[in-house]
Formats: sequence, structure tokens, C-alpha cells
Amino acid sequence: MKASEIRELLKLLEQPGITSFAGGIPDPKLFPIAEAQAAFAEVLGDPTLGPQALQYSASEGYLPLRQWIVSHMMTRGVPCIADNIVITSGSQQGLEFLGRLLLSPKDTALVEVPTYLGALQAFSAFEPHYDELRPESGNRTPEAYATSATAAGGRVKFAYVVPDFANPTGLTLSLVARENLLTLARELEVPVLEDSAYAALRFEGTPIPSLQSLDIRRMGSIDASRVVYCGTFSKTVTAGLRLGWLCASREIIRRLVLVKQATDLNSPLLNQMVMRRLVEEVYDRQVEKAIARYRGRRDAMLRALETYMPTSVTWTQPEGGLFIWVTLPEGTDGAALLERAVAEAKVAFVPGAAFFAGRQGRNTIRLSFSLPDEEAITTAIQRLSNLLVH
Repeated sequence: MKASEIRELLKLLEQPGITSFAGGIPDPKLFPIAEAQAAFAEVLGDPTLGPQALQYSASEGYLPLRQWIVSHMMTRGVPCIADNIVITSGSQQGLEFLGRLLLSPKDTALVEVPTYLGALQAFSAFEPHYDELRPESGNRTPEAYATSATAAGGRVKFAYVVPDFANPTGLTLSLVARENLLTLARELEVPVLEDSAYAALRFEGTPIPSLQSLDIRRMGSIDASRVVYCGTFSKTVTAGLRLGWLCASREIIRRLVLVKQATDLNSPLLNQMVMRRLVEEVYDRQVEKAIARYRGRRDAMLRALETYMPTSVTWTQPEGGLFIWVTLPEGTDGAALLERAVAEAKVAFVPGAAFFAGRQGRNTIRLSFSLPDEEAITTAIQRLSNLLVH
């Protein structure tokens, strides 16, 4: 296991004058602080709920919060019940649980290239082999994937994707790509891990059905589906309560609950009780505020890139989420550029090689527009562009 480059880069936020495009963390000015204060006071001030909130609890999670998630998943086209949900300490814990449940050393995990660094960290602890998914340009045949997995010493165990406004590229899988991925997984007889951390943050365009909802249409029920949906409250409500969830067939959830029991017994019940009150009161309003805030910052970054970047630089055009993926001229090293950017331009970002299991993509970088305001984004992109011109 290796230190997260993003976690290390977050330390740069402590330096004066740094504009950080590094961590894809939510803007803390959006957090519902007053509502959270009231929710904590309500729970801890109740003579029945207070002691309960500070006690151990069920590994599956707080039932009223799971029931809210059931209603939320219905809006995503996923009919389910509370038994299809387990609460995790952030979706990152959910990814680690899935790696632990599904991977043995030398097994193969199918991932997009590039893919979410946190997923690579979660899975790599179990010593897998990585093979490349190409959902938009055309995956290889099931036989080809199976043959490669056998040659690596194991079997294909799952396919992992971030289908909506992906971390790190900001791109969204088309409906055709989603259907083809489900067909591939069915033929390989493996689960699909659908990381939907950013799905709620759509700025424009037509929403595309989730992979889990598409699979349920094919198979008839969630308990027949191969898709595991990874959700989180971190990007919409607040990250500090560290709460996410996994939604899947009851058989998969039953096994994940055993993993949860062996890991930390349960996510803090106090946090779950508070989150349940927050989502019932402010969830829709929080999403609307986040979309408005991040849309303006994305637009500012795209305008600045178009205005200041040399023509040899290209970038993605995300319809939502928190990230823009930038491809630099061949021969430009993103890590070397970062050193110069911090020292000379007071700008931080994540070098793209961190998002490749094979450490390729050295001429790419990931920019997050979630924290700096629009004026700071414009100024920082201009300073960063000057490093590429001179």
C-alpha cells in the first residue's frame, strides 16, 4: 500500500497563497452547519435517543436512515428494501469491503484507464491484476478478458466504473456503454461495482439511468442483479460524518455485513441519526445549492482554459461533478509541472499518473474546481498556463 497522493497534496492547503485544484473535496461553505447543530442537539437532548446514539448498534446501519436511502434509490430507478442496504463509513470503506469480499491475490479487476485513485488503493491491498475496460471505444471479448486473467494467475472478479462525471476525467458513460458493460459482466459472470459519488451533481443534459436500474430492468429484481451501487453523502450533504452506503442483492449485502462486523462493528449511530434528520430536512436544497455553486466554478475553469491554455493542451467538458481532465503536450511531465506550479505559480493539482494502475499518463493532470471561487480559478489557470508557454 502507498500513501494517497491526493491526501498528501491536501497538506498544501495549509500553505499561504496556494490555490488548490488538488483534492476533490466539497466546499465547506455549503455544509448545513445550523441544521447539523440542531440535529445533534435534538438527538443528544432526547432522554431515549441520547444514550442509544452513543451505544453500539446494528452492523447493517440505522434503520430509519436505510429506509430514507430506499426511497432515494427509488428516484434512481432502483426498487429495493432496507435489507438491500448496508451503511458504511463513507463510500471509500464500501470499496475496501468489496475488494476484501471479491479479490484474492492475482485475481483480475477490470477498471477504466484512468480510474479513481481511491479505488486503486482500496483494491491494491488485495494484490489484484488490473485489466482495462473501454466502455465507450469497445471492450474486448469476454473470452479475451478471461484468458488474460488466467494468464495472470486468477480469474476476473468484477468490473469497476464511475459512470457519472467520473473521478478523475469528469466524463459520463453513455447509455450504450452502460448496456454493453452489463452484457460483458453477465457473460463473465462477475459483479459490476457502480461508484456513484457524483451522480447527483448534474449541471445540464439528460440524466442517464444508473447501471443498477438498467440491470434490474433486465433481470427483474435487485436480488437478481449483479450491480453493487456505492453511494455517499459526502459530496451532497457533508463529508465529516463519514457516511455512505452499498445497495445490492440481499445475498451480497449479507456477506458485506459480515465484513462490516469484522472491521468496525458499526458506523457511529450518532452520526447516522443526525444524517437521517439532515437528509429529510435539507437534502434536495443541498443538492440544488451544490449544483449552482459548482456549475459556476466549472464554467469559470472552462473559460479560463479556453482563454489562456496553449492550443497543444486539451481537456474534457464535464456536464457535472467536480473534475476536469487535462492532457498536456507529449513529453510534459505532470509531476514535474506540479513542482514548478507550487513554487512559481502557487497552484496545486494532481498529476494524472496517480490514476493509472501502471503509472502511465504522465502528461495528464486532474483539476478540481470545487474549492476556489471563480475569480481565483481564473487567476490560477492563467498562472498555470504561463508555465506551459514559457
